[in-house]
Formats: sequence, structure tokens, C-alpha cells
Amino acid sequence: MISALSRVFPIATVVAAIMVVWYGFTVYLNSPWQIDRYEKAGIEWQMGDLVRDTMAHDRPVLPAPHQIAIEIWKTTVEKKITSKRSLIFHGSVTLSSTLLGFAMGTILGIGLAVSIVENRAMDKSLMPWIITSQTIPILAIAPMIIVVLNAVGLSGLVPKAMISTYLSFFPVVVGMVKGLRSPDPMHIDLMRTYNSSRLHMFWKLRLPASVPFLFASMKVAIAISLVGAIVGELPTGAVAGLGARLLAGSYYGQTIQIWSALISAACMAAILVTVVSVISHVTLKRMGLRA
Repeated sequence: MISALSRVFPIATVVAAIMVVWYGFTVYLNSPWQIDRYEKAGIEWQMGDLVRDTMAHDRPVLPAPHQIAIEIWKTTVEKKITSKRSLIFHGSVTLSSTLLGFAMGTILGIGLAVSIVENRAMDKSLMPWIITSQTIPILAIAPMIIVVLNAVGLSGLVPKAMISTYLSFFPVVVGMVKGLRSPDPMHIDLMRTYNSSRLHMFWKLRLPASVPFLFASMKVAIAISLVGAIVGELPTGAVAGLGARLLAGSYYGQTIQIWSALISAACMAAILVTVVSVISHVTLKRMGLRA
């Protein structure tokens, strides 16, 4: 019991501090418009009135946490899943692109990592380009990817997934390369002493050693894949997805809608990372790499 409290208390303290600061900024940022409204209406106000009214704006500069929570409740629990106003509906669209892009990025990353480790020419020629590819702003390249893929007849889920792939393959490559090169040189020399082939050395030594690195990089990849899916929805004028929800909110000044979509995306990322962590824990435990 004490151990559980010792883990929960620091987290709860940080969350409480964030809430206090958030509410403080809500009052601070929304108060100029509210004070101006008081003055135009000739209303005498007190601090309590200001605090209450700044947290009741329909289109606040910064919505209060409880306003966002109410919006999420209304658009998840009180709306049918098939409704275009349902966050579950929009989240499922984004999730589809995220998972497809993550799967393609992971497969691509593992393939490139194996090529780099097993082929010196690939290491010298390919790795610099992989690193360079990540210096290009995704907001600049996303519209180009959408246009090119649409020109060849690919639309809908695939272009958004390709953007997720572009972002998610990089951490997998870097982590997998590190993992494949992590075995102790003495172990490699021992296997060479027993005349082991490169393929046998890969399956029995390099690949098992790389699994913890792979899962660590996959946690980063799944989160950044979600970012790629949302970014992919922005230049397409999509009508479904969390990115579309953000666009609609920005068009009509619905800041509460924007923040509810952002918080939903953050929760989705946390859930996805947790799922990868659970799979990692089970896999490593079965391999005997974690107690």
C-alpha cells in the first residue's frame, strides 16, 4: 500500500500543479475580453465574477480543463460512434492510418537496419541519407506526398499511412542498428571460433540482443506515427480524423473542440505506447531477458 502511494503521489502532485497553472492562465488569457464586456455593459464585477465568467466562454482563448472534459464526454459518450461529431469515429480513422504507417515503418526500419549491419557498403552509403531524410520538415513534405500518391491513384488511408511511415521508420532503424551491434565482441569471436555462419550468428546472437532496443524504438515510433497520421490529414482537407477535427475547430474558432482533439490524440498515444510496453514486457520475459 505504501509502495503504491509512493508511486502515485508524485504523479498526482505534478498533475495538480499543472491544473492550478492551467486554470490560472485560463483566467489570465480570457480576462481582457471579459473585462471589456463588463465595461461595455456597465456591470460592476468582483474577482469571483471574473474567475467564473472567464471559464464559461463559448470560444475562449484558453479553455479550462473542465470545459475540455465536458466536450470530450459529449463527443464520446453522448454521441453515436458513427456520428461525424463523435471523437471515437474521428479517432478510429486516425488510428487506422497510424497502425498501418507504424507497421510499414517498423518493417522498413528492420529491413534497412539488417542491411546496414550486414553490408558495409550499405552502412556507408545509406545511413547518412536516412539521417538526412529526417531534417526535412514533415509539414513541407506532407502535401507533396499526398499530391504524388493521388496522381498515381492512391488516396484515402494509404497517403496518410505513408507519412506515418516516413516518420516512424527512423527510430526503428537507429534502435535496431544499435541493437544488432550490441553483442559483446567476445561472444562474436566465440561463435566465429565454432565456425558459425553469418546467418547463424544473426539468428542466434545479433537478433535476440536487438529485441530490447527494437521495442524501445517502437515506443517512439508508435507515438510519432500518430503525429504523422494527424499531419497527413491537414493538407488533404479531410472530413474525418483528429486532424480534420483540428482543422474544423480552427476554421470556426472552436478552441474547445481543438483542445479536446489534442487531448484525445495525447490519450491515444499514451494507450498505444502502453500496449507496446506490455508486449515488450511479455516478450522479453519469455526470452528470459527480464525478470
